Amino acid sequence: MTGTLQASSGAPYARILGVGGYRPRRVVDNAEICTMIDSTDEWIRTRSGIVERRWAAPDETVAMMAGEAARKAIQRSGVEAGQIDCVIVSTVSHLHQTPAVAPLIAYDVGAASAAAFDISAACAGFCYATAMADAMIRSGAATYVLAIGVERLSDLTDRSDRGTAFIFADGAGAAVIGPSDVPAIGPVVWGSDGEKAPTIYQTQGWDEVVGPHGEAREGEPRFPTLRMAGRDVFKWASYTVAEKAREALQRSGIAPEELDAFIPHQANDRITTAMTRTLGLPDDVVVGRDIVHQGNTSAASIPLAIEALYEEGAVRSGQTALIIGFGAGLVYAGQVVVLP
Repeated sequence: MTGTLQASSGAPYARILGVGGYRPRRVVDNAEICTMIDSTDEWIRTRSGIVERRWAAPDETVAMMAGEAARKAIQRSGVEAGQIDCVIVSTVSHLHQTPAVAPLIAYDVGAASAAAFDISAACAGFCYATAMADAMIRSGAATYVLAIGVERLSDLTDRSDRGTAFIFADGAGAAVIGPSDVPAIGPVVWGSDGEKAPTIYQTQGWDEVVGPHGEAREGEPRFPTLRMAGRDVFKWASYTVAEKAREALQRSGIAPEELDAFIPHQANDRITTAMTRTLGLPDDVVVGRDIVHQGNTSAASIPLAIEALYEEGAVRSGQTALIIGFGAGLVYAGQVVVLP
């Protein structure tokens, strides 16, 4: 005779309880970049909006930066580290296939017994992790989730490539997500377009640097770096992804004029401006433009931009923000959230 299988159930809703970030110590301005590529400060600012970016020092590892951001998020959330029962880390620059960096971070911050895993969703990673945390909490699979986006993209940047050397940067952002009695994370709108995978890509696999059994390759194999078809990415993000952002607003029940902040992935300030225009956002909506001083930190960019807006006094707890990430894959994800 078989028993009745019990299903899990969780909180009615989930919300972001606290956000934290880590910015590497080294500031790299456009003048320094122009010693590496044939460019000018004016060209870089006009093309991307970037004035400076952060590159990590050897001791500022993926695990170290993520841990520092996580500790800030945990402290601001009011949740004890031991209460966190899942850690999700989005990164493409943890250069070890295994173990994942998430269990190391969980142990480091005091959530040693939490479920922990990495995801690879590039610049959409923080929004992917937020959607997963929301679903876990409402299903009962977790009560408190630590969602982290962290990158050391300077490790994967060809500093002689005029198309990418000025864009990529390093940093970490984290959020503690937990139960809520009222809706505070809207429905996610996410997806992919693998046909456009060659638009943003890694130049070669690790097996092309060293053989699958550790043999040295003939010649002088180069360390993999990132390449991007900037014009194609601009068109895709400015129109296709902007329409997905509009869909996220519609599914959340929030009209553009009711939104308090728009905090997209910090890919390019021109893309942010184009998306804002396509969405028809009113002038009083706060727009995250952290890219100006931070550069493109991929999965870390949205939580870092949220933290920056708090520090500027531009947003406050309880306001609504549309967040959306987009990048290599090509992948995208976005949702409306209530700020912690």
